[in-house]
Amino acid sequence: MSVTPIRIMGDPVLRSPAAPVVDFDAELRRLVTDLTETMHAAGGAGLAAPQIGVGLRVFTWYVDGEVGHLVNPDVVPVGEETEVDAEGCLSIPGFRFDCRRHLTVAATGWDMHGEPLRVEGSHKLARAIQHETDHLDGVLFVDRLDAEARAAALDVLGAAEWQGHAAWLPQGEPVPVVKVSPH
Repeated sequence: MSVTPIRIMGDPVLRSPAAPVVDFDAELRRLVTDLTETMHAAGGAGLAAPQIGVGLRVFTWYVDGEVGHLVNPDVVPVGEETEVDAEGCLSIPGFRFDCRRHLTVAATGWDMHGEPLRVEGSHKLARAIQHETDHLDGVLFVDRLDAEARAAALDVLGAAEWQGHAAWLPQGEPVPVVKVSPH
Protein backbone atom coordinates (compact mmCIF):
# COMPACT_ATOMS: atom_id res chain seq x y z
CA MET A 1 0.00 0.00 0.00
CA SER A 2 1.36 3.35 -0.95
CA VAL A 3 0.82 6.86 -2.09
CA THR A 4 1.15 6.72 -5.86
CA PRO A 5 2.03 9.45 -8.40
CA ILE A 6 -1.04 11.12 -9.91
CA ARG A 7 -1.06 11.47 -13.68
CA ILE A 8 -1.44 15.01 -15.02
CA MET A 9 -3.67 16.29 -17.81
CA GLY A 10 -1.96 15.41 -21.09
CA ASP A 11 -1.19 11.81 -20.10
CA PRO A 12 -3.00 9.52 -22.60
CA VAL A 13 -4.22 7.20 -19.83
CA LEU A 14 -6.58 10.00 -18.73
CA ARG A 15 -8.25 9.96 -22.17
CA SER A 16 -8.62 6.17 -22.46
CA PRO A 17 -11.81 4.40 -21.33
CA ALA A 18 -11.02 2.03 -18.46
CA ALA A 19 -11.71 -1.71 -18.63
CA PRO A 20 -14.25 -3.37 -16.35
CA VAL A 21 -12.86 -5.18 -13.32
CA VAL A 22 -13.31 -8.94 -13.65
CA ASP A 23 -11.17 -10.22 -10.75
CA PHE A 24 -12.18 -9.23 -7.21
CA ASP A 25 -8.91 -10.32 -5.69
CA ALA A 26 -6.07 -9.12 -3.48
CA GLU A 27 -4.72 -6.99 -6.33
CA LEU A 28 -8.02 -5.10 -6.54
CA ARG A 29 -8.07 -4.59 -2.76
CA ARG A 30 -4.49 -3.25 -2.95
CA LEU A 31 -5.57 -0.87 -5.75
CA VAL A 32 -8.49 0.46 -3.65
CA THR A 33 -6.11 0.98 -0.70
CA ASP A 34 -3.56 2.79 -2.91
CA LEU A 35 -6.30 4.99 -4.38
CA THR A 36 -7.63 5.85 -0.91
CA GLU A 37 -4.18 6.63 0.54
CA THR A 38 -3.19 8.71 -2.48
CA MET A 39 -6.52 10.60 -2.44
CA HIS A 40 -6.06 11.44 1.26
CA ALA A 41 -2.42 12.49 0.80
CA ALA A 42 -3.44 14.79 -2.07
CA GLY A 43 -6.38 16.29 -0.17
CA GLY A 44 -8.88 15.17 -2.82
CA ALA A 45 -12.59 14.35 -2.76
CA GLY A 46 -12.08 11.43 -5.12
CA LEU A 47 -9.58 9.54 -7.23
CA ALA A 48 -10.08 7.15 -10.15
CA ALA A 49 -7.73 4.32 -11.10
CA PRO A 50 -6.70 5.90 -14.45
CA GLN A 51 -5.38 8.88 -12.49
CA ILE A 52 -2.69 6.61 -11.06
CA GLY A 53 -2.11 4.90 -14.40
CA VAL A 54 -4.36 1.87 -13.91
CA GLY A 55 -6.94 1.37 -16.65
CA LEU A 56 -9.65 -0.25 -14.52
CA ARG A 57 -13.15 0.97 -13.61
CA VAL A 58 -12.53 1.75 -9.93
CA PHE A 59 -12.71 4.97 -7.94
CA THR A 60 -12.66 6.16 -4.35
CA TRP A 61 -14.23 9.19 -2.69
CA TYR A 62 -13.94 11.15 0.51
CA VAL A 63 -16.87 13.50 1.02
CA ASP A 64 -18.27 14.90 4.27
CA GLY A 65 -16.12 12.55 6.33
CA GLU A 66 -17.24 9.44 4.43
CA VAL A 67 -14.73 7.28 2.57
CA GLY A 68 -15.99 4.92 -0.09
CA HIS A 69 -15.15 3.17 -3.31
CA LEU A 70 -17.05 1.78 -6.26
CA VAL A 71 -16.04 -0.83 -8.83
CA ASN A 72 -17.63 -0.96 -12.31
CA PRO A 73 -20.05 1.89 -11.55
CA ASP A 74 -23.26 2.64 -13.38
CA VAL A 75 -24.46 6.16 -12.60
CA VAL A 76 -27.85 7.70 -13.34
CA PRO A 77 -29.21 11.14 -12.46
CA VAL A 78 -32.06 11.33 -9.97
CA GLY A 79 -34.38 14.05 -11.23
CA GLU A 80 -33.55 16.83 -13.66
CA GLU A 81 -32.06 19.39 -11.26
CA THR A 82 -28.49 20.53 -11.87
CA GLU A 83 -26.10 22.88 -10.12
CA VAL A 84 -23.06 24.87 -11.12
CA ASP A 85 -20.22 24.83 -8.62
CA ALA A 86 -16.44 25.11 -8.53
CA GLU A 87 -14.81 21.82 -9.43
CA GLY A 88 -11.19 20.77 -9.35
CA CYS A 89 -9.22 17.68 -10.28
CA LEU A 90 -6.10 16.07 -8.86
CA SER A 91 -4.97 15.56 -12.47
CA ILE A 92 -5.33 19.30 -13.11
CA PRO A 93 -3.62 20.42 -9.89
CA GLY A 94 -4.19 23.84 -8.44
CA PHE A 95 -7.17 24.98 -10.53
CA ARG A 96 -10.94 25.07 -10.11
CA PHE A 97 -13.58 25.98 -12.68
CA ASP A 98 -17.35 26.27 -12.44
CA CYS A 99 -18.92 23.11 -13.85
CA ARG A 100 -22.57 22.04 -14.20
CA ARG A 101 -23.45 18.61 -12.77
CA HIS A 102 -26.62 16.74 -11.85
CA LEU A 103 -27.61 17.68 -8.29
CA THR A 104 -28.46 14.10 -7.27
CA VAL A 105 -27.29 10.73 -8.64
CA ALA A 106 -27.66 7.05 -7.90
CA ALA A 107 -24.72 4.75 -8.57
CA THR A 108 -24.63 0.98 -8.55
CA GLY A 109 -21.63 -1.30 -8.78
CA TRP A 110 -19.59 -3.50 -6.49
CA ASP A 111 -17.26 -3.14 -3.56
CA MET A 112 -13.72 -4.54 -3.65
CA HIS A 113 -14.98 -7.91 -2.40
CA GLY A 114 -17.51 -8.29 -5.23
CA GLU A 115 -20.55 -7.42 -3.10
CA PRO A 116 -23.25 -5.32 -4.80
CA LEU A 117 -23.27 -1.67 -3.76
CA ARG A 118 -25.69 1.21 -4.30
CA VAL A 119 -24.80 4.80 -3.45
CA GLU A 120 -27.10 7.80 -3.67
CA GLY A 121 -25.78 11.27 -3.20
CA SER A 122 -26.44 14.90 -3.84
CA HIS A 123 -24.35 18.05 -4.04
CA LYS A 124 -20.68 17.27 -3.33
CA LEU A 125 -21.04 13.47 -3.28
CA ALA A 126 -23.02 13.51 -6.54
CA ARG A 127 -20.37 15.77 -8.07
CA ALA A 128 -17.55 13.45 -6.93
CA ILE A 129 -19.31 10.35 -8.28
CA GLN A 130 -19.95 11.99 -11.65
CA HIS A 131 -16.41 13.40 -11.83
CA GLU A 132 -14.73 10.08 -11.04
CA THR A 133 -17.01 8.11 -13.37
CA ASP A 134 -16.06 10.55 -16.12
CA HIS A 135 -12.40 9.62 -15.50
CA LEU A 136 -13.31 5.98 -16.10
CA ASP A 137 -14.73 7.02 -19.48
CA GLY A 138 -11.67 9.08 -20.48
CA VAL A 139 -13.41 12.41 -19.82
CA LEU A 140 -11.94 15.34 -17.85
CA PHE A 141 -14.23 17.82 -16.13
CA VAL A 142 -12.98 20.66 -18.36
CA ASP A 143 -14.67 18.77 -21.22
CA ARG A 144 -18.00 19.44 -19.44
CA LEU A 145 -17.59 23.23 -19.46
CA ASP A 146 -19.51 25.30 -21.98
CA ALA A 147 -17.48 26.22 -25.08
CA GLU A 148 -16.47 29.71 -23.90
CA ALA A 149 -15.52 28.62 -20.38
CA ARG A 150 -13.65 25.59 -21.74
CA ALA A 151 -11.59 27.73 -24.13
CA ALA A 152 -10.73 30.15 -21.30
CA ALA A 153 -9.84 27.27 -18.96
CA LEU A 154 -7.59 25.61 -21.54
CA ASP A 155 -5.81 28.94 -22.12
CA VAL A 156 -5.09 29.25 -18.40
CA LEU A 157 -4.07 25.59 -18.10
CA GLY A 158 -1.70 25.93 -21.05
CA ALA A 159 0.51 28.13 -18.87
CA ALA A 160 0.27 25.97 -15.72
CA GLU A 161 3.60 25.29 -14.02
CA TRP A 162 2.98 21.54 -14.22
CA GLN A 163 2.70 21.53 -18.02
CA GLY A 164 5.20 19.09 -19.47
CA HIS A 165 5.22 16.91 -16.35
CA ALA A 166 3.73 13.42 -16.47
CA ALA A 167 2.68 13.10 -12.81
CA TRP A 168 3.03 14.50 -9.30
CA LEU A 169 3.48 12.70 -6.01
CA PRO A 170 1.34 13.88 -3.10
CA GLN A 171 3.39 14.45 0.02
CA GLY A 172 0.47 14.90 2.38
CA GLU A 173 0.18 18.60 1.55
CA PRO A 174 -2.66 19.53 -0.81
CA VAL A 175 -1.72 21.57 -3.85
CA PRO A 176 -2.76 25.25 -3.42
CA VAL A 177 -5.92 25.93 -5.43
CA VAL A 178 -6.49 28.91 -7.70
CA LYS A 179 -10.11 29.49 -8.66
CA VAL A 180 -10.23 30.89 -12.17
CA SER A 181 -13.29 32.53 -13.63
CA PRO A 182 -13.38 32.53 -17.42
CA HIS A 183 -15.61 35.64 -17.35
